[in-house]
Amino acid sequence: MELIIVESPHKAVTISKYLGKGFKVIASKGHVRDLPANRIAVDVDKNFAPEYIINPDKEAVIKMIKSEVAKADKVYLAGDPDREGEAISWHIAEVCGIKGKNIRIEFNEISKRAVEKAISEPREINMDLVDAQQARRVLDRLVGYELSPIISKLIQPGLSAGRVQSVALKMIVDREKEIRDFKPEEYWPIIAHVSKPEKSKTQKCELTYINGKKAKVTNKEMADKVIAESKMGTFKVDDVKRAKSYSKAPAPFTTSTMQQEAISKLNFSAAQVTKCAQSLYEGVEIQGMGQTALVTYIRTDSVRISQDAQREALAFIGQKFGQDFVPAKPNFFATKQDAQDAHEAIRPINVEITPESIKDKMARDDWRLYNLIYNRFLASQMAPAIYDTLDVTISSTYNDTVYGFKLKGKTCAFQGYTAAYASDDKDNAKELPNYEVGEPLQCQDVTGEQKFTKPSPRYTDGTVIKAMEDNGIGRPSTYEKTVSVLVLRKYVEKVKNPENKKMELVPTELGEKVVEKLVEGFPTIMDTKFTAAMEEKLDEIAEGKEKWYLVLKDFYPEFHKQVLNVRFFGKKDPAQESDVICDKCGARMIIKQGKFGKFLACPNFPRCQNTKPFEEPVAKCPQCGRPVYQRTSKKGKPYYTCSGYPSCKFIAWDLPAPILCPKCKGPMKIVEDKEGKKSYVCTNNACKTVVVPENEN
Repeated sequence: MELIIVESPHKAVTISKYLGKGFKVIASKGHVRDLPANRIAVDVDKNFAPEYIINPDKEAVIKMIKSEVAKADKVYLAGDPDREGEAISWHIAEVCGIKGKNIRIEFNEISKRAVEKAISEPREINMDLVDAQQARRVLDRLVGYELSPIISKLIQPGLSAGRVQSVALKMIVDREKEIRDFKPEEYWPIIAHVSKPEKSKTQKCELTYINGKKAKVTNKEMADKVIAESKMGTFKVDDVKRAKSYSKAPAPFTTSTMQQEAISKLNFSAAQVTKCAQSLYEGVEIQGMGQTALVTYIRTDSVRISQDAQREALAFIGQKFGQDFVPAKPNFFATKQDAQDAHEAIRPINVEITPESIKDKMARDDWRLYNLIYNRFLASQMAPAIYDTLDVTISSTYNDTVYGFKLKGKTCAFQGYTAAYASDDKDNAKELPNYEVGEPLQCQDVTGEQKFTKPSPRYTDGTVIKAMEDNGIGRPSTYEKTVSVLVLRKYVEKVKNPENKKMELVPTELGEKVVEKLVEGFPTIMDTKFTAAMEEKLDEIAEGKEKWYLVLKDFYPEFHKQVLNVRFFGKKDPAQESDVICDKCGARMIIKQGKFGKFLACPNFPRCQNTKPFEEPVAKCPQCGRPVYQRTSKKGKPYYTCSGYPSCKFIAWDLPAPILCPKCKGPMKIVEDKEGKKSYVCTNNACKTVVVPENEN
């Protein structure tokens, strides 16, 4: 028997359909081991070695896998074709003792052809990909575990911060501040309604210039003047431009563009898009077909497609729409420079399975997303749409003032790729008017409307994902998860805009406070350029160009130092430092707040985990300036000693003053009178000098 181990049970069922006897497909249900949740579990002194544990809920799964591995003649690890899938495959091999070199298989789509091809071409586990995933996991653990306690202490308990989520939150907060600070400006669009003398049908044209300069009407007084004078002016056609414009087909979907389009067109949430897309990739139940995978891998930043897929699409387009809709040369789309380009764009596995053929045979939301993906892919392989355009310049001359208006028109001459969407193009219904230069026109009316400029709209799930992609924050596999975490943590709320009915992302007061503190204390971490640069480093690890632990060595020491040095974000708090030296590593210990009060902790945590009880200093040593602590003798009498012992041997029975006696240079004690005024009295009975501190005068 040959055993195939995948991540998802749905994927296992779909793949089993394509394989005959002699194969068994089982699922790990995701990661089988990870870093523990209750501690940092990273040894920063040993090349950031992570301490993995078996996930508590996967004990039974591992037992099952081991049992099946023991019975198998050959084992294949078929995690998803990305870094996460590579890491899951490696963890399974490590935990379950799966030996052999060529045990890893991957496929970009779950089809009989792709699965059989993958089995015939097994490879070694790619440790570069594993290391890239491991670097991300360790990096995010270090940042999260060190920033979260600081935020929790400064704002409220239980808060979290992260390398990607906090930067995404900052973008949302920054946009809200722009909206809040925006000052609207008044403007007045002026519209002339004109017609040919012999016709009653009017056309609208908009004021664009006055006496050759760009028109800018900013108040009612000016608008009334323009309206009145242009109405009384003589209207005529100054210029007519007719042309053809070409609209090229859009690229097939990446993860980001699929999410944006589904959120915009289908009113899906980001989480809903991810759920439906995962089902379409792993396999959905279709009446008469059973469980069937419909689309290729859904986590990708590439717009590339295979030659086979393109060839099949072009043949299908020619049969369905005619050869005019097949481009002279196959369409090619350039992938973004910073894209990983590890997988094809998202496309249907089989163009013969049209949305119409399965519309009433599967879950509605899954079908709606498949319809979107299918039509986008088909459109991407079709010829451009062609439009006839009209650009008419019309003037109204009153005395010495020339008011210039623009009339624009467009009508579809050839549908091209838009035919894939089976929608009646509004431009098809338009009839372009026929104008000639010098032709006089009649003005039926001129109108104006007061408007105000508007601030940039708030982010939605879709637009914030686009902004994350544009700024290099995160990767296709993390976009949706990042947005969901911000909502879950109550840093962001989804609010329905009454005008456009869209669910917008609005930062809460808590979210704004978190960003304020993080930006103040950790400007580097909160910089989008830094986050993007780190993503590039992770890509270099995946490509074998960088050692993963060296990337962390470049980042962590300075970051950790900044964490230790931040005291209320830029304001040094002396109470947070102590004069106590760690007896394990020699560092100066810091004061921390715990459940049972303050305690001393080594600043080199997690490398050194030494802690000590904390004592509040009661005075300042008059000899060396170090803190003085109160102690109790064996007989129960309090006394005072310098924390600098043994280098400083100061000791006194009375609470010491911070200065020595100006006459005999002996120790002085602090004395308070009935009114609470302090004075320093020399403890030498032969001297008895008294000093009144300046602040007691």
